[in-house]
Amino acid sequence: MPANKKYLTSSPWQRWMKISAGFFGGYGVMISFFLMLACFLEKKNVIVTGAVVGYVLWALLLLFAFLSRSWWKPWIIYLALTIVFLLPYLLK
Repeated sequence: MPANKKYLTSSPWQRWMKISAGFFGGYGVMISFFLMLACFLEKKNVIVTGAVVGYVLWALLLLFAFLSRSWWKPWIIYLALTIVFLLPYLLK
């Protein structure tokens, strides 16, 4: 059964922005989150956890970008989370 047209993104620009937000923004949030954890926990444990859990987190963030109605909400959320997660690493 084909998808209902009212739920599909009509603009190629909006589709590209959602894809790039999920791909690049989700990856930035994932990396910055594990960098923040490395500031507070033992680095070798964070590396092992990041290798296993990181891609699941990235996939969930990629999915969240497609579930939003507009393209700018995931970008703002992902940039804000990346900055917040990077602050402990950058201030250390």
